[in-house]
Amino acid sequence: MSEVVSYKLKGNIGVISVNNPPVNALAQVVREGILNSLRLSQQDGSEAVVLHCEGRTFIAGADITEFGKPPKEPGLPEVLSAIEESTKPVVAAIHGTALGGGFEVALACHYRCAIGSAKVGLPEVKLGLLPGAGGTQRVPRVAGVKAALDMITSGNPVSASKANSMGLIDEILVGDDLLDAAIAYAKGLVESGAPLKRIRDIDLNTEDLEAGFFESARKKLSRRARGQIAQDRIVSCIEAAATLPMDEGLQRERELFQELLTSPESAAMRHIFFAERQAAKINDLPKNTALRPIDKVAIIGGGTMGGGIAMCFANVGIPVVLVEVDADALGRGLGIVRKNYNITVQKGKLPEDQMEQRIGLITGTTNYDDIADVDMVIEAVFESLDLKKQIFGKLDAVCKPGAILATNTSYQDVDIIAESTARPQDVVGMHFFSPANVMKLLEVVRGEKTSDDVLATVMQIGKKIKKVCALSRVCYGFIGNRMLGGYGREAQMLLLDGCTPSQVDAALERFGMAMGPLAMGDLAGLDVGYKARQALTNLPDDPRLYRMGTLLAEMGRYGQKTGSGYYKYDPETRRRMSDPEVEELIEEEASKLGVERRAVSDEEILERCFYPLINEGAKILEEGIAQRASDIDVVYIYGYAFPAAKGGPMHYADAVGVKNVYDKICEFRDSYGEDYWSPAPLLKQLAEEGKSFAQWDKERSDAQ
Repeated sequence: MSEVVSYKLKGNIGVISVNNPPVNALAQVVREGILNSLRLSQQDGSEAVVLHCEGRTFIAGADITEFGKPPKEPGLPEVLSAIEESTKPVVAAIHGTALGGGFEVALACHYRCAIGSAKVGLPEVKLGLLPGAGGTQRVPRVAGVKAALDMITSGNPVSASKANSMGLIDEILVGDDLLDAAIAYAKGLVESGAPLKRIRDIDLNTEDLEAGFFESARKKLSRRARGQIAQDRIVSCIEAAATLPMDEGLQRERELFQELLTSPESAAMRHIFFAERQAAKINDLPKNTALRPIDKVAIIGGGTMGGGIAMCFANVGIPVVLVEVDADALGRGLGIVRKNYNITVQKGKLPEDQMEQRIGLITGTTNYDDIADVDMVIEAVFESLDLKKQIFGKLDAVCKPGAILATNTSYQDVDIIAESTARPQDVVGMHFFSPANVMKLLEVVRGEKTSDDVLATVMQIGKKIKKVCALSRVCYGFIGNRMLGGYGREAQMLLLDGCTPSQVDAALERFGMAMGPLAMGDLAGLDVGYKARQALTNLPDDPRLYRMGTLLAEMGRYGQKTGSGYYKYDPETRRRMSDPEVEELIEEEASKLGVERRAVSDEEILERCFYPLINEGAKILEEGIAQRASDIDVVYIYGYAFPAAKGGPMHYADAVGVKNVYDKICEFRDSYGEDYWSPAPLLKQLAEEGKSFAQWDKERSDAQ
């Protein structure tokens, strides 16, 4: 008998207990322990069996560290068959979360009971996979095809009460002791003579499905999948549940699971799963670093960004003071917050009473003296270094000792801002992404003098407000925005070389980007980039550089807000349309510059746009700006909508082959010059050594 799985007889109820912290993952030792316990239960005096987990949760999923390795017996399907074929009722007693393989274990049981706070779900799609142990076959038989499709393709868990209404949970338990309540429930089943209720024996009702339902579902999901293939395979599995006998459906599910398990899409998404967790760790930060208490926060600036940041803190119960220059600006800022919350309420994602509770945590002031007692201040005004320095001078004068002073700058030098105070050790960058109440990324910028406890506290508070944190050192644009320059540059260069705006954007959107760079420029405002470039003094003297963006901005074509930019926009729907006037202007400018336009392939568009990201990422690693290549991937997945199915730019380089990337950059250098295409030394080194960025990360980790 495994140490992590025990079996005891309590009266006439056999109890299988799993204790594999932290989340009772379905490792081989757990699978073997459950199987052996079941075999014991079939030979003793028990009349029913309760499957129960110690700790904070039921089985919360498979052990994904086993993925890609030789399978270890027993496999999960063997364990589930043993549960299903038990001659005595098996009851799953659920608390915490029953996810993935854990929920599939529960579905194989004859009955499922849960405490009210429990959640169940099948999140495999978020790793580019599908439930591979009967989830796609059993959920439709209980909850129906449509509910199963929504649950499994979204990957989102559902509450115990909703699962109960769907038929996925049979009983919501009451009482303080889960095991006692579950045993009492099992005894009640025995006393009532309840049958062995196997989900596989349920006939699936498909009468409410309209003709072409599954094909329609595939098309709908493909539009939102952004390069992922798991959703399509999930539809195929649920279609098999509706049209094939159970065993044939299980076989089809297993075949498609194995296909996904070896797919590059799933490899990329599993890479990000681990990268996200690794990014939260600061290599040289002592594990016992004390945290500063953060019980009250101030936000300087009540615009869209400041209001969104305020919402992040109010959403987790932390009081916020919004600071603005005058009463009118403050009123607008608080109005933005209420408007954003109202949208969430109208979408049914937040009860109105909770909205009012959160809004009640956000107060406003025009007087800096009113924030003397806060534990953290986040400055969120526009990108003016002089203004930020002025604000930090004020904060230094009014904030209590030990208060963390953070700047939400996208580009400015955190160290120069810190010099405006007598406490540079308390200054840190917290780069939120707009809209801050929606976007998950938080770039934490470590200044030269930022103290360890400030860093540890900011990483912890970032997690508390449900952000994915990645650490950056100080440089222009930090990780994400610094890398973005070459991406936008080449998108515009491609126009002169022969592309239309729609060709560039379409190639990148087919790759999986949510929006192409030119359409994104129109959305952000072409005047924003134009003004930012005017402030730069180190750009090459090249009339081709940002030529079209500059011309369009000078024509007053700023993008969506003016109804025209690279595209024309419908004034009612904002639907973008190709603009022959812009395409003609591109051809004229290319002719003036002596650029001979030619046919450009989608492959070249991807290389020209993405390889600068990879090259700059390599420089960032060399300089120590980012701790790991995988941190860069986290930044791009969560901050710049890089498709998860491609794993981020550095993982994408590994998938393409670092040497192939290096060789192509050398080709572009020979064609377009060293100003734009100078290979990073680290990229050259890895290419010559035949190594990947993942190997570079591992070697660095092993050396620490």
